[in-house]
Amino acid sequence: MSLHPMKLVTVICESVLEEQVVELLRDCGVQGHTAFDVRGSGSQGLRNAEMRECGNVQIEVIVKPEAASSLLENLRAKFFEHFAMVAYESEVRVLRPQKF
Repeated sequence: MSLHPMKLVTVICESVLEEQVVELLRDCGVQGHTAFDVRGSGSQGLRNAEMRECGNVQIEVIVKPEAASSLLENLRAKFFEHFAMVAYESEVRVLRPQKF
């Protein structure tokens, strides 16, 4: 079995930003994403998922290592100044790198 190094980029943001974030991901060449409603607390206070428009969404994408930094910089430039958002990368290894 051969595993290939990739990056998992995770974005946690206000649910109302989901479409804009997904559009930015597509513009950056990301081929797919996974999104789900999340809840928690942090510097912005408690965020629950009872009302979708008031909740948070977590969006995850797997990208080639060289694309992760650019993607994170685009997210920072477009959203961080005006919205509550957390974005980070993690190292992952995948079986089918051609899917990403």
